[in-house]
Amino acid sequence: MAELLKIQAEMQGRITAMAEVFGARQSELNQAISQRLDGMSQRVSSTITEQTKSTHENLQRLQERLAVIDAAQNNIQTLAKDVVGLQAILSNKQTRGAFGQSRMETIVADGLPMGAYAFQQTLSNGSRPDCTIRMPNGAPPLVIDAKFPLEAWNAIRDAGSPEAAKIAGQQFRRDLEIHIRDISEKYLIQGETQETAFLFVPSESIFAEIHENFEPLVQKAHRARIVIVSPSLLMLSIQVIQAVLKDQRMRAQAHLIQGEVALLMDDLGRLDERVRKLQGHFAMAQKDIDMVVTSADKLTKRGAKIEALEFEAGGEATPARDETPAKSVESRTGLLKLRVVDEE
Repeated sequence: MAELLKIQAEMQGRITAMAEVFGARQSELNQAISQRLDGMSQRVSSTITEQTKSTHENLQRLQERLAVIDAAQNNIQTLAKDVVGLQAILSNKQTRGAFGQSRMETIVADGLPMGAYAFQQTLSNGSRPDCTIRMPNGAPPLVIDAKFPLEAWNAIRDAGSPEAAKIAGQQFRRDLEIHIRDISEKYLIQGETQETAFLFVPSESIFAEIHENFEPLVQKAHRARIVIVSPSLLMLSIQVIQAVLKDQRMRAQAHLIQGEVALLMDDLGRLDERVRKLQGHFAMAQKDIDMVVTSADKLTKRGAKIEALEFEAGGEATPARDETPAKSVESRTGLLKLRVVDEE
């Protein structure tokens, strides 16, 4: 029993020592774990803060881009409404004609002065062309038509197959031929209008495709004295007509200019005559001035001679200091004798 008690006491001591060692190790382990957890908490906190900041900035940029996208979407919607409105205008024949006529009227009004053109003027046969331009020298006016058959052209654009495009092209050719014939019959009146009329196409692209793909129609229009013009060609034609009208106005005023030039030449002749008379007066005055200057010089010399005279009390004049021969002159009273010194 004593041995067992002793062994038990030793075991208890060892257990106590091991408990102390485990306790110290546990404390160190807890402290290390605590430090590790604190460091990890700080890193996680800083990482979360940075992520939050970055997320906030990204959200802000995203909101700005969404605002830009919203504005662009509003512009697209507005443009879509305008395109729909333009399509509605071009789909209706009357509004399409008004659209083409409005563009044509703008070009004509910008290029010509008031009174040189007229819109919707009634001709002798009752027809009313879109525009008539008055030509100079009493020539008949030039007729411009702005009604273009756009329905068949839109059908060519909307065709989904080659066969449908071919059918639409044939329809467009027929419509344009009918329109050219109507212009030739209604607006080309002998003695009242020009022998040539303009067919206005309100689009440069349509004008180019007509000349590229429908050349026989262009030739037929030329044979019918109908000229197909685009906005740029119409503007160029208006500029040429403006130059012709300006030249005609200059020629109309030429006789007035010649009359004014004749009057100007008369005034120049009278001015030349008066200048020559004035030049003669100046010459005579210069001659008189020269004579006056000569007389003044003689008077000056005579005065100098008189200043050179010397008088004596006995009635005789003594010669001056110089030895110049003198001529004696007696006074009427006989009291004074003058000695005149002649320097000449």
